[in-house]
Amino acid sequence: MQIQGFIIHHSVCPSINGKGYDFFICADATIIPAVVPMDEAYIHICFEGDYSKIIDLAPAQQEQLFVAHKLMVTLAALYKIDPKQLFSHTESCPGSIFPWNELVISEQDRYH
Repeated sequence: MQIQGFIIHHSVCPSINGKGYDFFICADATIIPAVVPMDEAYIHICFEGDYSKIIDLAPAQQEQLFVAHKLMVTLAALYKIDPKQLFSHTESCPGSIFPWNELVISEQDRYH
């Protein structure tokens, strides 16, 4: 089956519980891959943090988003999918204030 895009989670989602993702992006921008793929149709990426509360993006969170996007661009090229195919896990995950616009990086110049 062809991969359709990326499902975005945050780590306070009750269904995560240490599993349920293909890549975990730590607050310090470390990427932890899962041992077993989560889904045949989507790549699941979980961000450490609670994106259901009002936050200002700290430099560490900006780095977390930057690293995540670089990962998604690389995976998109590998699987021949559009890196802009981003979907929320649920209505409440990755949180109502997840910074979707900060996650998008221009593919031409690699900047936010």
